[in-house]
Amino acid sequence: MERSTIVRVHEGLHARPATRFVKLAKGFESDVELVKDGKAVSAKSSVKLMLLAVKENQEVTVRANGADAIEALEALIGYLENPRAGLDDEAEAQSPANDAGQEAAPAPGSVPAAPDGANRLRGVAASEGFAIGPAFAHFPPDIAGQGRVLRAEEIEGEIDRFRTAVGAVQARMDNALAQDSLSAGDRGIVAALRDIAADDSLTGEAEGLIKGGNDAVSAVITAASTIAAEFSAVDDHYLNARADDVHAVGRQICLVLLGQDDVSLENIPEGAILIADDIGAWDLARAPLKRIGGVVCGHGGATSHIAIIARSHGIPAVLGLGGQVNALRTARDVALDGNAGHVIIDPDEATRADFAGRVEAAAKERAGLTIFKTVTPKLADGRIIEVAANIGSLEEIEAAQEAGAMGIGLFRTELLFMRHMHLPSEDMQAETYAALAKAFAPYPVIVRTLDIGGDKPIAGIEFPDEENPFLGWRGIRMCLDRPDIFKRQLRALLRAAVHGNIKVMLPMVSDISEVRQTRVLIDECTVELKAEGVPHASFDLGVMIETPAAVLIAPALAKEVAFFSIGTNDLTQYIMAADRLNPTVAKLNDVTNPAVMSAIEMTAKAGVAAGIMVGMCGEAAGRPDLIATFVKMGLTELSMSPASIQRAKKAIMAMAAEG
Repeated sequence: MERSTIVRVHEGLHARPATRFVKLAKGFESDVELVKDGKAVSAKSSVKLMLLAVKENQEVTVRANGADAIEALEALIGYLENPRAGLDDEAEAQSPANDAGQEAAPAPGSVPAAPDGANRLRGVAASEGFAIGPAFAHFPPDIAGQGRVLRAEEIEGEIDRFRTAVGAVQARMDNALAQDSLSAGDRGIVAALRDIAADDSLTGEAEGLIKGGNDAVSAVITAASTIAAEFSAVDDHYLNARADDVHAVGRQICLVLLGQDDVSLENIPEGAILIADDIGAWDLARAPLKRIGGVVCGHGGATSHIAIIARSHGIPAVLGLGGQVNALRTARDVALDGNAGHVIIDPDEATRADFAGRVEAAAKERAGLTIFKTVTPKLADGRIIEVAANIGSLEEIEAAQEAGAMGIGLFRTELLFMRHMHLPSEDMQAETYAALAKAFAPYPVIVRTLDIGGDKPIAGIEFPDEENPFLGWRGIRMCLDRPDIFKRQLRALLRAAVHGNIKVMLPMVSDISEVRQTRVLIDECTVELKAEGVPHASFDLGVMIETPAAVLIAPALAKEVAFFSIGTNDLTQYIMAADRLNPTVAKLNDVTNPAVMSAIEMTAKAGVAAGIMVGMCGEAAGRPDLIATFVKMGLTELSMSPASIQRAKKAIMAMAAEG
């Protein structure tokens, strides 16, 4: 059986989204294929999947044949239609401001030298910031094939040797993934590399060459070059960057075959500028990143894994210098401007002073925000404004805590449902919500009940085909029609509420009856848990304000619930009647439009008049230019991506200072 859909995954199926899609596909017994433009590939091969070059907003077909074909289609289509699927751990690594304008950056090897001197080079501005420090040249020797023609009786042994080497590389990567020292973003990158190492495309190509009489090292070099060339030929900047990953994995396999260790980065001095023709993401992820002052590389671009790692750790980087990087082999000191993509070799005193000033100013700005991590923002009248985080998994807790989140303003439970082959059990949900509550106690944790629909279905729930799923059977509408699923979640939330800081909010509310029906189910669950002797507690029930109907009945809703949370992303698209995923009407999706701001103000007035908390969990909550307006409207809670938290706290404190 098969089903077609439009891909909503952010930027399409590039490295990590492809890795996750393959992992999902491998969880089913059925044979699964993905078809684009008449070409079909196995959905269980990440390399073949990436080479299909599936981009966001393209149409594809998923085919499944086997005992669990229906479940496979449900889960895989759900992943493809989830706009957040490609963002999980990459969103924090790449800020929109950093990415802006980088797609037009020069390709590696084609960057012209800066016009103002032989010691000034220009590359791709891959990670913002300024750095100046001693050059640390990292140019490990190239690996050459042995060029030996195998005798027939040697072939089987050489294949065994090759497979052992592949297994050793996989084991090494598995060990790295098991270490707590890896950040969530780096972990995703290493997982993608491990997937390449295990992929039949690379291993199969190499084994075919060995069977043809090539020694294993030569076979791996040729196989990696062949597959990398295919990635380079695709008209997609994300997939072009995967060529470097294939070469990096091939190099690791060759080193094991040769019994060699790669040149280590362990001894890089504090604040040094790492200079290399190419750095494998595997090597960089394991390097002492806190000691690295900057990265300059011949290969790579703004979407390469090197760039993502650098951005996620705040390391300035200029990549894509091509052959110009060789001019840095003998450099003593290097200054780099990660904002403009400039590299200066052995800078003079004036340049040193200039860059030292820039580095100091940037450090002061970061420090200036860091001090807000532990700040509890208060207004001049003493009111506390809670600045919380929006997250979707337990893996994001650390980033929220590090940012200084005052609890969770939105926990998206649909990701818990979407990542499993079957609907999560009550126990699994209760453990997840309890872990969340304990991590942020005594701050409140607001859990949004299951918000799925035709635009983001999950395995285990059959959704109807809908002309417009955003206006269809989703959110609270679906939950009330499926009490078998909804009550399981409500029971889990009541169990987690024993920790004292769980709050629950309902998505897509457009009628008061939806709140009242939910309360009936909560009462039923409470009676059941009491009869079973299961510890539980009550929780505050609130609603998301994201439909025009909810805005218009806000005064009546405010009498029924404990709090409002304004979801500006959906509210904006519904107020403006403009699909937020449709680029042709993107200009209409502006939260500052008077119609949207009026809806927010109406909601705030209704909540304040009723004496309930009014918060906001859309990304507009983190905009420094709007925070003062929202607070003056009466909002006392703002929830956003962890990266925006300290800046938001600063904006609130500035309001207080102004009186």
